[in-house]
Amino acid sequence: MVALHMLTSLLPSSLPAAAFGAFLVLCVGFSLFAVTLAEDPYRFFNWNVTYGDIYPLGVRQRGILINGQFPGPDIHSVTNDNLIINVFNSLDEPFLLSWNGIQQRRNSFEDGVLGTTCPIPPGRNFTYILQVKDQIGSFYYFPSLNFHKAAGGFGGIRILSRPRIPVPFPDPDGDYTVLIGDWYKSNHTTLKAHLDRGKKLPLPDGILINGRGPNGAYLNVEQGKTYRLRISNVGLQHSLNFRIQNHKLKLVEVEGTHSLQTTYSSLDVHVGQSYSVLVTADQPAHDYYIVVSTRFNYKILTTTGVLHYSNSGGQVSGPIPGGPTIQIDWSLNQARSIRTNLTASGPRPNPQGSYHYGLINTTKTIILASSAGQVNRKQRYAINSVSYVAPDTPLKLADYFKISGVFRAGSISDRPYGGGIYLDTSVLQADYRSFVEIVFQNNENIVQSYHLDGYSFFVVGMDGGQWTTASRNSYNLRDAIARCTTQVYPYSWTAIYVALDNVGMWNLRSEFWARQYLGQQFYLRVYTDSTSIRDEFPVPKNALLCGKASGRHTRPL
Repeated sequence: MVALHMLTSLLPSSLPAAAFGAFLVLCVGFSLFAVTLAEDPYRFFNWNVTYGDIYPLGVRQRGILINGQFPGPDIHSVTNDNLIINVFNSLDEPFLLSWNGIQQRRNSFEDGVLGTTCPIPPGRNFTYILQVKDQIGSFYYFPSLNFHKAAGGFGGIRILSRPRIPVPFPDPDGDYTVLIGDWYKSNHTTLKAHLDRGKKLPLPDGILINGRGPNGAYLNVEQGKTYRLRISNVGLQHSLNFRIQNHKLKLVEVEGTHSLQTTYSSLDVHVGQSYSVLVTADQPAHDYYIVVSTRFNYKILTTTGVLHYSNSGGQVSGPIPGGPTIQIDWSLNQARSIRTNLTASGPRPNPQGSYHYGLINTTKTIILASSAGQVNRKQRYAINSVSYVAPDTPLKLADYFKISGVFRAGSISDRPYGGGIYLDTSVLQADYRSFVEIVFQNNENIVQSYHLDGYSFFVVGMDGGQWTTASRNSYNLRDAIARCTTQVYPYSWTAIYVALDNVGMWNLRSEFWARQYLGQQFYLRVYTDSTSIRDEFPVPKNALLCGKASGRHTRPL
């Protein structure tokens, strides 16, 4: 596109039609040649989003399907690929998809949350234009509006390394997406109405593995071979423990970072998180239980799938393997053992350890504390006392078009002040290229899980009690795992370091979906006064415009 623009700028003001045609052919040819040489590959997807009957826990429900599938189709890609995803909304209500872990470099317009992107109206389509720039690993997509996530519409995303970029383990013999999550028998509209009335949700009814209930999910393996399982917790609130009867799990990747290859008998996957493990089919030819169970609740929900050997001599047998239940220390110690493989390459050939985050001085400390309470006799949740309320205009569009009255930067404090919960459109501003410390303080008796769009951050520390400056003495400043979703244990803190190198409006939210829906989120405005496309792309030409942005003009190209 740039090459074509440069050539057409040389065109004289008057030129015969035939000459113009010849010149245009030359321009297009040159442009295509330039694209062939310079641009990364494109992958095209056409998705139709519909309702459909599903029976994951044995009762009929109204699910959200993508191309007739529940869960939706996987996205397979390679580092730097351009993903062109045309989404047609055949529902009777607005719809959005968001891309958990995809960083949308310089392009928060495509993030697919209500603060950045207008919903797709019923009967309309929207084409997402994403690039998985400088990323590898295992992620997922999900519907971000109106509690749609409780009806499906989610699926796996895998980003493979480019050829000739070394990967720190042999190619597996197979590669499976494993989507786990808690599930309600009630339709998403019923759950949403319950929340809108200001009520808390009851406990979920069960757990799904790849959209199926007990013994419904099968993974087929051949004896002696090794398989990669990309496990994502796409549920609504529960931390889950994953294990396979008589098999070990070798952790190799965490949300885009190659990890130390530690072997576990089971793995805690908190809501919103993703892991890759290698499993070797090294047991006698048989079928074995895949087990997923809830954590940190006295009422334990458990479901099973089947690891099926191709030469199996029998069905699953024996007791379902037990796992940890309410033990916090067990989970905390496991979390601390998950570290970055410093010598492995990431999306680029240089080692992951070549970025010495521990030697960089932080420019700002942000402390975030959650709270729960009543506002106008309805249940709400908050961060630093502010319970987020979405305006009718996406914040990013209001920012781009300079529309006043939509949000105010600084409408949430960077410290908890202890006041009561109040409603606002909370936006915290930070400077582009600053290096910040964020502390999540959890003063509640639940495990929290937080996600930051647009970024990968270093989880430098977590411990019980109140965070103080002395807590920094326990930070891991060498090989902390870099990821985009982190847990915070009850009455505990978690600290992260993040380099704010991605301009935009980025959602920081609870992954406990009812809490997110009722206000436990805000937007981080990473700001620069530069208008260069080297720092941030302009609004997409095909952007949907809504609210106060209706009638505005996108760019001509």
